[in-house]
Amino acid sequence: MLAPSSARYAAALGDDALVLAQRLCEWATRAPAIEEDVALMNVALDLLGQARALLSYAGELEGAGRTEDDLAFLRDEGDFRNCQLVELPNGDFATTMARQLLFSAYQYELYTALSASRDERISAVAAKAVKEVTYHRQHAAGWVVRLGDGTDESHARAQAALEAVWPFAGELFEPAADADLVQKGIACDPAALRPPWISYVTSVLAEATLEIPTTTWAPTGGRHGLHTEAFGYLLAEMQHLHRAHPGATW
Repeated sequence: MLAPSSARYAAALGDDALVLAQRLCEWATRAPAIEEDVALMNVALDLLGQARALLSYAGELEGAGRTEDDLAFLRDEGDFRNCQLVELPNGDFATTMARQLLFSAYQYELYTALSASRDERISAVAAKAVKEVTYHRQHAAGWVVRLGDGTDESHARAQAALEAVWPFAGELFEPAADADLVQKGIACDPAALRPPWISYVTSVLAEATLEIPTTTWAPTGGRHGLHTEAFGYLLAEMQHLHRAHPGATW
C-alpha cells in the first residue's frame, strides 16, 4: 500500500538502512579481525536503528495499521524501495568497504540536508543519524585508503572492488520522493547531494591511489521495486523466521 508520498519516502530511506544492515551482519565472525567484527556490527546496529525509526513512521503515515516488523518482514521483493547498491553481495572485504564508502558518504550528505526537513520526525531521525554516519564514513574511508595504498595485492583488489560497485552509485542521486515533498521542504533533492559526495569520495580515492571508474553502465530500478537477483536470497533469509512463525513473540 504505502499510498501517501511521505510514507513511501520514509520507507525508501528505511529500506536502504535495513538492507545494508542485513548485509553487514553477514560479516559477523567473518571479518578480518575481532575488532572489525565489532566495528561492522556497530555500524549495522546504527543502520537498523535508522530503519526502525523510518519504517515505524512510514507505517504511521500509511495509516493501515502496519508496524515496522510488518514492513520489514511481510513485504515482497517488489515492494521494497531500497537502492540496488545496498543489496549487492558482500564479496571480499575490499568490496564491502568500497560499497560502504559510497553509501555512507551519500548518507552523510542526505542526513545533513534532512536535518533541516520541515517534517519534525524526519529531521529528528536525520539529526541523530548524521552523527552515526559520520563515523561510518570515516571507518570506510580509512579502510579504502589502507587497502588501496597498501600492497600490490590489496591495491588490485580495492580497484576491482571499486569497479564492481561504482556503477550502482548513480541510483543514489535519483529521486526517492515525489517532487511535492521536495517543494514542501520535507524531502531533499538527491541530485543536489552529488557535488559534495563526489568531492569527498574523490579525495578519499586520491589518497588511496585508486582510479575513479570510467564505466557508463548505470543500473537502476531499486526505487521502483526492481532489484538484483541477490536481493531475493537476502530477503528470504531475513524474513524466514517471521514468516515461518507468524505472530511469535519473545
